[in-house]
Amino acid sequence: MVSTRCKDHLREIFFAGVRAADPAEAVRRALRLEGETLFVGRQRIRLEEVERVWVVGAGKAAAPMARAAEEILQERVSGGRIVVKDGHLCRLDRIEPFEAGHPVPDERGVEATRKILELVDGAGPRDLVLCVLSGGGSALLVSPVEGVTLADKQAVTRELLACGANIGEVNTVRKHLSRVKGGWLARRARPATVATLILSDVVGDPLDAIASGPTAPDPTTFADSLAIMDRYGLARKWPASVLGVLERGAKGEIPETPKPGDPLFSGVVNEIVANNLRAVLASARKAQELGYKPLILSCRVQGETREVARVHGAVYREARATGHPIGPPACILSGGETTVTLKGAGKGGRNQEFALAVALDIQGEPGLCFLSAGTDGTDGPTDAAGAFCDGETVARARSLGMEAAEYLDRNASYAFFEKLGDLLKTGPTNTNVMDLRICLIHSA
Repeated sequence: MVSTRCKDHLREIFFAGVRAADPAEAVRRALRLEGETLFVGRQRIRLEEVERVWVVGAGKAAAPMARAAEEILQERVSGGRIVVKDGHLCRLDRIEPFEAGHPVPDERGVEATRKILELVDGAGPRDLVLCVLSGGGSALLVSPVEGVTLADKQAVTRELLACGANIGEVNTVRKHLSRVKGGWLARRARPATVATLILSDVVGDPLDAIASGPTAPDPTTFADSLAIMDRYGLARKWPASVLGVLERGAKGEIPETPKPGDPLFSGVVNEIVANNLRAVLASARKAQELGYKPLILSCRVQGETREVARVHGAVYREARATGHPIGPPACILSGGETTVTLKGAGKGGRNQEFALAVALDIQGEPGLCFLSAGTDGTDGPTDAAGAFCDGETVARARSLGMEAAEYLDRNASYAFFEKLGDLLKTGPTNTNVMDLRICLIHSA
């Protein structure tokens, strides 16, 4: 087990980042009411020109975001509907919440989305549709295009999550199989004004990729979706109905998603309210308070998990051995989101796999301890947010009859760290700004 002192410091630094991405506080910073003027970021909406305000949304953080909107707008909220992942509810007074499956969509998501679209379809020219979106929205907002069933979308989602596709690629396909993603929600809301508050869980904060961009213009195409299918060899794994839709779309037989420059978006405001950078900066400040010199590598880290982890491990070993790029006592941080290509039948998530790959790279190295964890409190299909490791993790595992490399090959990181007592379990944090990776570097 990683030492208690190291774990305590790693936890403090991690939770400082999570608190900085608190979705309710993020909405309170971005949504301000001054008299009859509502500020959404720098945009102004004159409420005397608004007849009704409807709040809709989706994602792991949608409930606290909606709650903050209720607190700010109070009786001006005419009603609303949101859909969240199971276990991510909070009390709402004027907005009706629904729970649904994640990361694979389910029938509850279909029904919740139907009710959200029913409300949006009824919005008029003097209405404001305030949308709250966060990570997880892609799986929770489910309205398959004609000819594609929920089972088809479930199959496509599972294959995309298993093949190593990044979130942008996954959401490109999702948008082109949906009647709500890729700008379609904004079109359904016309002629109402649409303002969207977004908690980003995608590297670089691209509006079209976060929750698959239901109120954002979509630069991707049906042809891009087919290219992703070819890149990962998925043609034989996807239902024929899906292939048919994508091929017809690429031929122009099915309308494309609304694109940049479409006049539709002249009445739409999209505002990023919190992201990974904000979380990482807060973690760096906490590390400094604890006596470490902080260094942020990047908040845009992506790629195959175990490969990226080896690069991180090399940086940690270099810092410990030579003082470059920073010497002890130090805290090296990074953010972003990596991907895992499943090859084994084990259980885990990208953060646990990252920690296991780092453990292999830093084995035998004194003075290093590490945590990789998801800010949403959920790492893959597990109840852990991530895992801890240090230079002795591999040796401790071997003493228990476990070979770290074998567990990595089987994608069985959860069982590995569970036996060592080095999982981080937080429960739902009700936010989601990707992952935090933290390495503490001490002198011998």
